[in-house]
Amino acid sequence: MSASEMSASPPRVGPGAAVGVTEGMIHQLVYGFYAKIRTDPALGPIFNRVVQDWDEHLPKMCDFWSSVLLATGRFRGSPMTAHARIADIRPTHFARWLHLFRQTAIEMCPADAAALFISRSEMIAESLQLGIATSRGELPPVRASARG
Repeated sequence: MSASEMSASPPRVGPGAAVGVTEGMIHQLVYGFYAKIRTDPALGPIFNRVVQDWDEHLPKMCDFWSSVLLATGRFRGSPMTAHARIADIRPTHFARWLHLFRQTAIEMCPADAAALFISRSEMIAESLQLGIATSRGELPPVRASARG
């Protein structure tokens, strides 16, 4: 084995590879999901006010999901900071976001890939909600499973 072969890192393989997630699937899901968001009566006004350039934002979201599910490491950003800046974001907005995301994933992806997208989106939403509540000095929302 040559020195370059020994020093080369193994290719990154994220959890999405095992269920058939591809860059094309990520692109289709992200663009389809945000098309719904932009026209949603509850979320559209917030997103359309905050996102200054959709042509710039959507590829960043593809990079985010590629990093999450395919371990590409392409995403550069701070989702917690970006979301904490939005003063009027509430748990009801996250619930609506998750509903639309689930719906889009189920419509556009094979079942196993949709399940992975949904599972990761739920973890991300929970993390963001906890971080936002903490940054505001609020009690975080109670998880459904914690209610018993």
